[in-house]
Amino acid sequence: MLRRKYLVPVCKCFSWSSEFEYNFFPKILRRISNLTLSSAQFNGVSRNQDDDDLVSRISSMLRDVHDPLDLQKGRQIHAQLVVNGLEDHRVSRNGVLGMYVLCGSVCDAKDVFFRLEKKASLHWNWMIRGFNMMGLFDFALLFYFKMFFDGALPDQHTYSCVLKSCCGLSAVGLGRLIHGMISSLGLEEDMYVGSSLIKLYAENGCIDEAREVFDKMPERDCVLWNVMIDGYVRNGDAEKAVQMFSRMRISGINPNYVSFICVLSVCALEGMLECGNQLHALAVKLGLELEASVANTLVSLYSRCQCLSDVQTLFSLMPQPDLVTWNGMISGYVQSGLKDEAFILFHQMQRAGVKPNSITLSSFLPSFSGIACLKQVKEVHSYITRNQIDMDAFLKSSLIDLYFKCKDVVSAMRIFHATKTMDIVICSAMISGYVLNGMSRDALEMFHRLLGAQLKPNAITLASVLPACSCLNALRLGKELHGHVIRNACEGRCYVSSALLDMYAKCGRLDLSYLVFRNISVKDSVAWNSMISSFTQNGQPEDAISHFRQMGDEGIRYDCVTVSSALSACAALPALHCGKEVHGFMMRSYLRSDLFAESALIDMYSKCGNLLWARRVFDSMSIKNEVSWNSIIASYGTHGLLTDALSLFQQMQEAGFRPDHVTFLTIISACGHAGQVEEGFRYYRCMSEQYGITARMEHYAAVVDLFGRAGLLNEAFSFIKSMPLKPDAGIWGALLGACRVYRNVELAELASQHLFELDPQNSGYYVLMSNINAVTGRWDGVSKVRNLMRERKVQKAPGCSWIEINNASHMFIAADESHPDSFRIYFLLKLLLMELRLAGYVPQPDLIYPQQECTARVNNGIQSPS
Repeated sequence: MLRRKYLVPVCKCFSWSSEFEYNFFPKILRRISNLTLSSAQFNGVSRNQDDDDLVSRISSMLRDVHDPLDLQKGRQIHAQLVVNGLEDHRVSRNGVLGMYVLCGSVCDAKDVFFRLEKKASLHWNWMIRGFNMMGLFDFALLFYFKMFFDGALPDQHTYSCVLKSCCGLSAVGLGRLIHGMISSLGLEEDMYVGSSLIKLYAENGCIDEAREVFDKMPERDCVLWNVMIDGYVRNGDAEKAVQMFSRMRISGINPNYVSFICVLSVCALEGMLECGNQLHALAVKLGLELEASVANTLVSLYSRCQCLSDVQTLFSLMPQPDLVTWNGMISGYVQSGLKDEAFILFHQMQRAGVKPNSITLSSFLPSFSGIACLKQVKEVHSYITRNQIDMDAFLKSSLIDLYFKCKDVVSAMRIFHATKTMDIVICSAMISGYVLNGMSRDALEMFHRLLGAQLKPNAITLASVLPACSCLNALRLGKELHGHVIRNACEGRCYVSSALLDMYAKCGRLDLSYLVFRNISVKDSVAWNSMISSFTQNGQPEDAISHFRQMGDEGIRYDCVTVSSALSACAALPALHCGKEVHGFMMRSYLRSDLFAESALIDMYSKCGNLLWARRVFDSMSIKNEVSWNSIIASYGTHGLLTDALSLFQQMQEAGFRPDHVTFLTIISACGHAGQVEEGFRYYRCMSEQYGITARMEHYAAVVDLFGRAGLLNEAFSFIKSMPLKPDAGIWGALLGACRVYRNVELAELASQHLFELDPQNSGYYVLMSNINAVTGRWDGVSKVRNLMRERKVQKAPGCSWIEINNASHMFIAADESHPDSFRIYFLLKLLLMELRLAGYVPQPDLIYPQQECTARVNNGIQSPS
């Protein structure tokens, strides 16, 4: 029974042959059946009370040798024992073996071990412990199984070490088998064995099994409680971790510094400030508040919760802050956006004689971001090189990330190529940086490169590479990555799922995007934000607003991204009343002074036609940035108020803000709306000549639209031919729209050919070209376009419009009769048309899309009159 229950699975774990199993199992079984007897024999050996004084002194000296730096001293003591003929003394042998293990010299320990009696579990325990210390967990397990053949009895110390080996190898299955052996030997309730079992299960996600072992323990000391609390912390269950800490207090066990570190770290991660304050008070009561590790965790808690005054008070009370404390302080200031204070603290740290390490600089570097900080980033990089600070993977990835954010791609690539060993952290930083700089193909090449180096992508890598698929519209590759995510159980990570749904939405598959969203078990704000923005970007603002409300109903906290996405949806409807509700929420929350949310509010009021309120929001902003200036300039530009837009452009520069590519895009567009072609083209030229901003595809499209609106179609086409980039659908679409207004069929044919190749499934281009042909009487052209749509299975999306009446939005589709008041609406429309005809109005079909008329003519074979 015992053989089949424990030893057969063990052999399978080590892939032992059947010959090994059947030749040696009887021996193992006999050893296990004699375990109790062997234990009695071993424990019955009486200690020699008349040990030699020399042995006692030397043994005492051996106990003081427990560091690799003391190895030479330990060897000299061992030599003294050999010279005095005391090497074979029982106390000496145990002491020498333990000394070599603690000093990390497994080779010396092995030589001593093989000269000792093999039936004493103490000797085996030392060797198993030594292998664990060196990370050789598989050797530790092999020695454990070898014990059975040499007649040694595993005791509680053996199993404590063996379970650590299983934990090191993440071998939960083998750990369960050994757990069964422990139960059969009656060692399950031992304190050392129990804590090791709990640690094994908890660190491998089997928290319920860990709790089951914990509940069976008759006595629980502080260590056991700490292991269980730490298990809940590792499994992300903050509530149960705090509950376990409370139960520990109720049971009469006083927490030590490890207990506080575990629970305070949970409070820091979850932002549980009130609970953290209570724990701080308890730590003060128990005299542990200035224990270095507890104080450092408190610094982390208050920093994450933006309580910088409490951080400073705690820091001033610490008698001698260590490196970890300084790192926590600097990280806290950086996370709070206090760049100057972090810089001052960095210098204070050096003046205090504390030398920064790679963690310090990894925490400090994020304070520099943006192209304006490139010089400071290079200075820090030089400091690292001059002071020979160890460039570990995290520091390299921080530098790479910053160089990419500063648009210095060459320096980022130089750091990567100087790295001797491929690392998943560094590769993930490269992929993210490439995507940030619009180098999506390079990002995918880097991903293939890390796969070729046999590196396994983690959740961060996958979340970084998925945006590259959306930028390239590579839906097939995105689906392959989705399959990889599912196979590697990464779909439960909310940020990975958020990247997936964003990828599907940007590739035009909103149905798959929503399916991913629904399958997220616990949705955080990032997932909700991605879904809301996806609805907005894919022309479904009603669903975006609906999910915005649902997010609030489920108790998820809104952030600036949520509010900005909701306001964009309100602008797209337009739904001014809903936008005002969001504005009211902002005024009552911490978002009332958020720059990005206020900029989105300006855009919403502008697109809803309320320029007065857009200006009021702008004027009420205590702090403005480039985004807010761009929003108000665009607002005046789209309303045709070019003079006011250009005046704001000058004010922006006088306020110390440098115009960016978005600023010039809004100015060029404003000139196009006002018909000021020369002025718009002048700003286009000075963008690159005076401000050093390289034109992007959207700038070229704006210039084409500038010429097109003024009827300068030949100039627009000449500009397209002179472009250094290959025109995209936006460029040709702007030209086609101008051709419709000014009835230029030849250029329209040319533009439509490019559009049908670049974006073959966009029905709008087909309809537009069909209407141009119809207006100019080219019915064969209409038939040709419609046949092409039929061949490519392109379906025309019905046009719709919204109107807001009495705080409610009403949507209408052409020839729609679904509205409850449709009869009254059409009746009133007929009355208006009659009044128009009586007033002398003559219909102009070339100003609308006469799709139904075109369809009738083509289907009935009616030729247009000459």
